[in-house]
Amino acid sequence: MVATIGFFDGVHEGHKFLLRQLVSEAKRRGQKAVVITFKEHPRRVLRKDYIPELLTTNSEKERLLHQIGVDKVVFLEFTEDFRHLSAEEFMRTHLRDQYGITTLLIGYDHHFGCNQHEGFEDYYRYGQALGIEVILCEGHTVDSIKVSSTHIRRTIMKGDISAANQCLGYEYLLSGTVVEGHKIGRSIGFPTANIEVSNACKLIPPCGVYAAWIEIDGTTHSCVLNIGRRPTINNGENISIEAHVFNYSDLLYGKHVVLRFVTRLRDEIRFPSLEALQQQIQHDAEMARCILFDSRRL
Repeated sequence: MVATIGFFDGVHEGHKFLLRQLVSEAKRRGQKAVVITFKEHPRRVLRKDYIPELLTTNSEKERLLHQIGVDKVVFLEFTEDFRHLSAEEFMRTHLRDQYGITTLLIGYDHHFGCNQHEGFEDYYRYGQALGIEVILCEGHTVDSIKVSSTHIRRTIMKGDISAANQCLGYEYLLSGTVVEGHKIGRSIGFPTANIEVSNACKLIPPCGVYAAWIEIDGTTHSCVLNIGRRPTINNGENISIEAHVFNYSDLLYGKHVVLRFVTRLRDEIRFPSLEALQQQIQHDAEMARCILFDSRRL
């Protein structure tokens, strides 16, 4: 089998550049393409209070990997014992002995094993002794920017969803369950679905108003989305995620939905009255409709 190792958070364009080489190499050899990754971010073993702000959940990651053509995804437990394995031990006990890996593709900046000063030359040498061919893959750039999960997180937190989506190669996702809210939106003519995100470690974009798609019962609808503290109604410090779904009147309570962010329209601001808020939401909704209509035509 032909394998690569990594956390692959986001399964972004940089990852896909490596993963397509993995799939191609596996097909050329008539073998299966395998991704070896981890159930939890390895840093959580080092720091129990660490919140990783994930771009993808494990189920999202696995689905994206299979879409690229990966045959098998192995989720390992990153334990204290695992943390102390050397690269050579990992290659011998896990890659060769447990999974029968004969070819290993390494990303340009990837390191594994407890000796972080080791790199491709060391892995190549260990592979020669173990019967594993080790191949180095170059990095990938988008508009001269080296694509990485860290760069995408920073881009999202700056509110530049469009640039983040370009690096991801798809629209950033949030999934969750619709819960009961304060029904303020309904009272001003814009009923909203309050969404409770399923994974507490998932990165939430910054407060503001967004044009987005929402998947309900397998069907995609357009929506205008607000993330924030709702300062106009003095909601305190609690952050809510509310979607006004266009041309949709069915009850959503209890349904699992998926949000796909297209672009950020504006910051969240405090309005002098509910009437002023209503007028702004009308403007936001019209803008979101236009943006989503144009994006669907592309």
